[in-house]
Amino acid sequence: MASSSQNQGLSKYVTLVSMDGFEFVVLREAASVSKAIARMLSPTNGFKEAQDGRCVFGEINGVVLEKVAEYFYYNYKNRNREDVPDMEIPPELCLELLMAADYLDT
Repeated sequence: MASSSQNQGLSKYVTLVSMDGFEFVVLREAASVSKAIARMLSPTNGFKEAQDGRCVFGEINGVVLEKVAEYFYYNYKNRNREDVPDMEIPPELCLELLMAADYLDT
């Protein structure tokens, strides 16, 4: 994880945008559990997302991205705890969430 000195000048929050236009504002540190998002937001990689703090996912719909954002916070909140219960995931979203997790390298 990046230290706070490396994040100076960067917004504390980022916006994740689904293919159907839903936007989710999440803590940068929580979203960076995704290696793909962390790479997109890294100022050293020169991606547009690093400049504007917006990550658009043309392959992930709003329902799935909302659950992904929920997971980011669940993971962030419980990052230093042991015996954390599984997060509730609706069975009908399992396949799409698995594909999104693979895409996001989470």
